[in-house]
Amino acid sequence: MKDLLFLAHRAPFPPDRGDKIRSFHILSHLATRARVHLCAFADDPADRVVLPDLAKRLASCRIVPRTKSTPRAGLEALASGRPLSLTAFADRRMTEVVADVMHAHPIAATYVFSGQMAPYAPQGVPVTMDMVDVDSAKFAQLAEDVRGPMAWVYAREARLLGAFERSVAAHASATLFVSEAEAALFRAGGGDGRIVAVENGIDAAAYDPALCRPVATAAETILFTGQMDYRPNVEAVTWFADHVLPIVRRSRPAAQFVIVGRAPVAAVTRLGARDGVVVTGTVPDVRGWLAAARVCVAPLRLARGIQNKVLEAMAMARPVVATPAAAEGIDHGGTIAVADAPEAFAAAVIAALDGPTDRPEARAQVLARYDWDARLAPLGALLGLNE
Repeated sequence: MKDLLFLAHRAPFPPDRGDKIRSFHILSHLATRARVHLCAFADDPADRVVLPDLAKRLASCRIVPRTKSTPRAGLEALASGRPLSLTAFADRRMTEVVADVMHAHPIAATYVFSGQMAPYAPQGVPVTMDMVDVDSAKFAQLAEDVRGPMAWVYAREARLLGAFERSVAAHASATLFVSEAEAALFRAGGGDGRIVAVENGIDAAAYDPALCRPVATAAETILFTGQMDYRPNVEAVTWFADHVLPIVRRSRPAAQFVIVGRAPVAAVTRLGARDGVVVTGTVPDVRGWLAAARVCVAPLRLARGIQNKVLEAMAMARPVVATPAAAEGIDHGGTIAVADAPEAFAAAVIAALDGPTDRPEARAQVLARYDWDARLAPLGALLGLNE
């Protein structure tokens, strides 16, 4: 077996948010095909604890606590002319850790998860760059949606980060994106090189409604799940609570909007004071909430790539209503409802509340289309592990 260096901007465990779910499954997949040496940052002390089963399969693991503040990263970005996305993860300790691994092991290839880690990729070793999403496009859209100084900040980030992404892709053996739509967006923006879509999957055995006990909640629970300090998620639940829920509750007064996810910011916590809205914060297992939900919603206005929250709800055979942005890139086969304007979104939610409780066709679509092993099968050839 070959030795592989795996760089990640967040430790891929526990797999409790979108980016970590993808990196965890990719890391697990590669660990069966190579001697994998993981070097990753950790934002939270809990993320420094390697899951025992995964630890057995890793050749080595180095976790660096990320302690740099956003203001400091911002000042470094202005002084250096670099994107904030990169200065936030610039750390001498990670450079030293990677150098140690390279010195101690015959690394044959490097897998870089997220653009923030590209500066740490060692020279002279083939690099597969997993961008996941086109982050620069996200900042460009944010720049269009805000006014004042933040519009300049986001526009600057989009410009500098876009140039960096294109430079990295031009030198990588392959550059991966989570969907063909993201890959096409990158190409349209001038991205060159070997651009490949490697989609997310879902652990359908874990997200099996037959094995998950529902939590006790309202009979007409409308569920949103996600990391609740992530701006697109915050804007999504705020939009739903402000513009959609009042329409739904006019005809379904017992309906309750439940927001499940860790680290809710103040704007989300305040929503919990409203009639018909519940904010749970961190929960031990989101599957019990999915099992109890009458309908799951993904009302994201800004979304990139494939939304794990949608795949998880589909795997649990829940009715799903999503915006076009949240549904883009998912081959759902018409098994979920897609709506945009508040009135249309509310009508789709009400129809789901009135319809069947279970949507086995959604789970069947996930089983047929989004098995992790099938989604990740191209990686062995891309990294030269099949030779």
